[in-house]
Amino acid sequence: MAVRKLEHVGIMVANLEKSISFYTEIIGLIHLNTIVHTNGVIRLAFLAGADARETEVELIEGYNHSLPAEGKVHHIAFTVDDVEAEFDRIKELGIPLRDTEITTLPNGSRYFFFYGPDGEFLEMFQPGAK
Repeated sequence: MAVRKLEHVGIMVANLEKSISFYTEIIGLIHLNTIVHTNGVIRLAFLAGADARETEVELIEGYNHSLPAEGKVHHIAFTVDDVEAEFDRIKELGIPLRDTEITTLPNGSRYFFFYGPDGEFLEMFQPGAK
């Protein structure tokens, strides 16, 4: 058995339209499609990055949006070219920040955390030296 790729990461949300708007307008993902589950209750929206669509973010409405923000999946990281510009942009938009400054790792990678519309942890990540 071999895993070929990471398909998607699911995030339970309270309001699908609000979350789609956040992930497209603030994060910059592309909304691929929205479907209703076969049970007729749960709605699913799939989003992906403009350049790399191998892994998708799945927003799930109607299941259990009341899970704690820091649960089994700790956070989702998005690769960016300029973490400082993203930090300033997120701050200017009034998006709640988890970090008050950008963290730099020993390999030069830099990142910061902020919160999504349902309190989920999100990260903007600029890779360092490989």
